[in-house]
Amino acid sequence: MTTTSTLAAPPAGSSQGRVRVQKFGTFLSGMVMPNIPAFIAWGIITAFFIQTGWTPNGLLGGFGTTNGVANVGLVGPIITYLIPLLIAAQGGRMVYGLRGAVVGTVFTMGVIIGSLGTTMILGAMICGPLGAWLIKQFDRLWETRIRAGFEMLVSNFSAGILGFGLALAGFFWLSPFFSWISTILGDGVKALVNAHLLPLASIFIEPAKVVFLNNAINHGVLDQLGIQQVQQSGKSILFLLEANPGPGAGLLLAFTFFGVGIARATAPGAFIIQFLGGIHEVYFPFVLSKPILLLSVIAGGATGVATNVAFQSGLVAPASPGSIFAILFETSKDSYVGVILSVILSAAVSFVITAVILRASRKRDLAAEAAGETALADAIVKNQANKGRDSRVGDLLANTGANSPQADAEDAGAGTITATKISSIVFACDAGMGSSAMGATVVRNKLKKAGVTGVTVENKAIANLTDDVDVVITQSQLTDRAKQKAPHAQHVSVDNFMASPKYDEVVAEAKASQGA
Repeated sequence: MTTTSTLAAPPAGSSQGRVRVQKFGTFLSGMVMPNIPAFIAWGIITAFFIQTGWTPNGLLGGFGTTNGVANVGLVGPIITYLIPLLIAAQGGRMVYGLRGAVVGTVFTMGVIIGSLGTTMILGAMICGPLGAWLIKQFDRLWETRIRAGFEMLVSNFSAGILGFGLALAGFFWLSPFFSWISTILGDGVKALVNAHLLPLASIFIEPAKVVFLNNAINHGVLDQLGIQQVQQSGKSILFLLEANPGPGAGLLLAFTFFGVGIARATAPGAFIIQFLGGIHEVYFPFVLSKPILLLSVIAGGATGVATNVAFQSGLVAPASPGSIFAILFETSKDSYVGVILSVILSAAVSFVITAVILRASRKRDLAAEAAGETALADAIVKNQANKGRDSRVGDLLANTGANSPQADAEDAGAGTITATKISSIVFACDAGMGSSAMGATVVRNKLKKAGVTGVTVENKAIANLTDDVDVVITQSQLTDRAKQKAPHAQHVSVDNFMASPKYDEVVAEAKASQGA
């Protein structure tokens, strides 16, 4: 069965270029986000064991000698080899499964070895998917021409030979190119820092966040450059350009005290989710409901960057999600004062500007609220359209006091689930994390309360779906893609991952199918 709901169409003026950049950013996130634990592990090792760390250790930090032999340590090999290869493998897997991951990783290894001295995260993001795409095209050339009994031979040797050629191409030709790109980008950042212009980056980053264009900048450029800075000086300010929770926190606090109606009711809960949980997306609809509030987050972001520049503070690894806990956990030991002040001051500036704007428009906002206008609900729908894929904002704000703007449509679109045996339920979204994980938790708890056992509930990326599951639950815009991956499963389309009425139907059917 498939049940669907109606979603608002994207704004008429939506830019095709913006959508392409969003998809590119989504793809980059899909490669990087599953490997964030590796970044965190590397950050902890770096924070403790490098020469400027909490507990310097040459054997682990990679400095000094042991028995006359230079120490290699863990810091260098992890960031030089392990993390780029993990990213390449994930990118290859997203394009062409395990076979793509293998070829993409071999390709990336050639680039890594050919450019030792430069962290090849950028190269991994390109070579991993590219290698997978190439072996996919190669397989198509002879998939109907292989004689029975020779499939494994052709499959293994074709991938091996292509991997051999790509590794050489990466070593001799692509590694100098990627090293040159990294040098150019690094010099550009240094020039901004030396000219005291880095705070101006907030003029681009803060609006980019609101329309979901930040991932391409953050994961495609800033992470790579930040890691290079960590290798040189043990920390990087670049990890704080986008992750600082201060601007959004200040804006939400201002709505808590000076907002009206639904916006004021939901702001306190949104503040907790954003500041402590690190999900910045929850404040985007507040900005979209009053676009002039971009001034607040830009000024707040620039204040935070300027503070970190003044104190020469930074993080030892990317902070993801952008929670205050993650920020403090990854803060360099000599940067706590600067980092904490950057969060406080950026929040204060954003709070003051937002408060002034809200007070100035209070009468209009109250009149609009009395007339039944729902600026925040409309902004949540617009936020969904901007993202171009599953958005958690409606789900999260629904639990903090606001009604999901799609709830009525979802109720109206409810259908009937086919009575078949249900033993596996999969929540699927683009990255297989975030929203799908939260939805899986909700259904898992509902099954437990209903006394249903023997049903597995997982969350996966759509790219990793297989056709051996019973029920697939996706955000409605992703259902068609999910059907291609799991055509024999029952598909449930929802708009509110946290509180969909469809979940009770799924639980009831799971219980009935097992004779519970």
